[in-house]
Amino acid sequence: MKLITAIVKPHRLDEVKTALQERGVHGLTVSEASGYGRQRGHTEVYRGAEYQVDLVPKVRIEVVVEDADSDAVIETIVKAAHTGKIGDGKVWALPVETVVRVRTGERGPDAL
Repeated sequence: MKLITAIVKPHRLDEVKTALQERGVHGLTVSEASGYGRQRGHTEVYRGAEYQVDLVPKVRIEVVVEDADSDAVIETIVKAAHTGKIGDGKVWALPVETVVRVRTGERGPDAL
């Protein structure tokens, strides 16, 4: 199994969720995040004063999937999150040793 983590622009969350549901992903975790990449934040103007925004708001999406599905799920996220502009985000995968469904005690793929 793999834990797929994606950091994407907040306004792309609905597109990513819809694409994952259509792909057959049954559950995901979403949390707010902030950070910066190559763009190192950006400058904004508020009431005539210019200031530097160092940490850009993002959304972190986490999904656990079978190894065989991981590449397709990553591609689904990338396509749904893509805008072609700087700051679209990142996606990565890590191995997962064990998953347990708390309610039933099911383990492994049955717990997904």
